[in-house]
Amino acid sequence: MTKTYKIAVLPGDGIGPEIIDQGIKVLKAVSEKFDVNFEFTGALIGGAAIDAEGVPLPDGTLELAKNSDAVYLGAIGDWKYDELDPAIRPERGLLKIRKELNLFANLRPAVVYDELVSSSTLKEEVVKGVDIMIVRELTSGLYFGEPRGIEKRNGEKVGFNNMFYTESEIERIIRLGFNIAMKRSKKLCSVDKANVLDVSRLWREVAQRVAPDYPEVELSHMYVDNAAMQLVRNPKQFDVMVMENTFGDILSDEASMLTGSLGMLASASITDKGPAMYEPSHGSAPKYKGLDKVNPIATIMSAAMMLKYSFDMDREAGAIEEAVKQVLKAGYRTYDIMSEGKTLVGTSKMGDLASEFVLKN
Repeated sequence: MTKTYKIAVLPGDGIGPEIIDQGIKVLKAVSEKFDVNFEFTGALIGGAAIDAEGVPLPDGTLELAKNSDAVYLGAIGDWKYDELDPAIRPERGLLKIRKELNLFANLRPAVVYDELVSSSTLKEEVVKGVDIMIVRELTSGLYFGEPRGIEKRNGEKVGFNNMFYTESEIERIIRLGFNIAMKRSKKLCSVDKANVLDVSRLWREVAQRVAPDYPEVELSHMYVDNAAMQLVRNPKQFDVMVMENTFGDILSDEASMLTGSLGMLASASITDKGPAMYEPSHGSAPKYKGLDKVNPIATIMSAAMMLKYSFDMDREAGAIEEAVKQVLKAGYRTYDIMSEGKTLVGTSKMGDLASEFVLKN
């Protein structure tokens, strides 16, 4: 009997519902081609949940997520919520679901397709052949540390956040970085700021302690400011990069522009037990909502990551990856990666094309 995989679908805000629809189209094509079953159940998160239930992550959504085999997220946020109390803004829903599902690691591949080399703002010889996996710690660090807040001191407001990491939190993400490096080119760059931050000195100490367990992997260390420079100077020197939460948030967005667009950057947020969550790395882009304009490839490729990391479906994931390559090779482009001589298509059409190529291949 064919197993049914339960997927919690959280479209979210802005362009989220449009891009999620395209990913579901492609997953349905995979289901048809490979005779696998997916059960999609939708729920609210972010601004959509605030409008309907007054909170960014309703209990029902969290319960659905915990009882699913994987979570498929669109995007969260909208300018209209900027004046809300920070404790109940849409983004708090995203942080909470990551914490509740113990999604301690975010995987963000930055791959430059040969067909899109000209879409990058960098020179072709710099970006051609780039294939980087950024491993970002996701549930600790500056975004979660206590104490935090804004208070009055000596007659003026003071804002403060605390970057906080335990040895076990660092070791967990470092080991994941090593394990991923073992499956790739056996090169791991650990990014820190050990010349300034005590937290980073602990980070480097743990990385060096773990390294002997992976003698085949070449471990290097790089300060985050230098890493930011090297990503645009010589990105091909990197294979797997591992870093704490805030550094990962910034550098993964920088890496996305090597590919030409955030619309190409998929992501997986994983745990050591329970469901993982898959989402594009870009935001909700509310100004493009409903315009059938944005690039859904990051969301579609996130579905491929779901098949690979949650369901052990390497063949089926490969079919999606190949379909995206074929669509690009055939000359179809959304506005963000459009170039002369190519065919401009919208969000829905790109999803249709990817689905068709899955079935054709």
